[in-house]
Amino acid sequence: MSEERPPLRIVISDPRAGGKVIRVRVKGVEDIEYTDEMRKTREQERRVLPIARISKTLAEKLSLGPASVITLRFRTSEGKTVKIPFKAVVADNIEEGEVQVNLELLGEAVGEIEAEAEAFRAKSWQVAVSDDVAIRLAGLEIGDEFDGSMVGLEGVRLKVRGGSDATGFPMHPGVPGSGKYRALLSGPPGFRPREKGERRRKTVRGRMIPDPRGERRKTALAQLNVVISYPES
Repeated sequence: MSEERPPLRIVISDPRAGGKVIRVRVKGVEDIEYTDEMRKTREQERRVLPIARISKTLAEKLSLGPASVITLRFRTSEGKTVKIPFKAVVADNIEEGEVQVNLELLGEAVGEIEAEAEAFRAKSWQVAVSDDVAIRLAGLEIGDEFDGSMVGLEGVRLKVRGGSDATGFPMHPGVPGSGKYRALLSGPPGFRPREKGERRRKTVRGRMIPDPRGERRKTALAQLNVVISYPES
């Protein structure tokens, strides 16, 4: 497998996210782990979400689901908005309106050791996976489900929704296999008609996730879109 090929990015969406946005005080601490795989400065290659300690009360108010992922939205002194997803860990002795994160990470994000932020249940986030995980995903098709533990989400089922390769060509649910094809399309993915009834022949990828060992850098699947699958009630 090519050393140059970038890791497959998996974009995870939570269809039940939304709702409350709560202002919190974010405190940087040194006893929360922060590894290269979590780094804010390497978002495209981040394999593990950084950790945020929160109170049980805050977790309940945000109605965190089984993924337990929150987004903290900061406003920097320059007026820029910075959003970071975190794996939320409920801990004792944390005040309701306080969130603790790694001190170095907070410095990278906003240049402070304490900061105000808005906290909410994350709607989407991304992680990069190793070739070993990408190989295990190979053969799945749009609509198939897999165990979220493969991407660090224990007890969660994820459903494949689509994806795109390094050149931007999307996977299409109506096209078999994992190769590229010229298909006549009347709508997305791959084509957005400007007029009613308009159809175009466009290049798309098949609905199957390819084995990365047979992919070249310029044509490799670069992004896989998945959604948390909840049991029907």
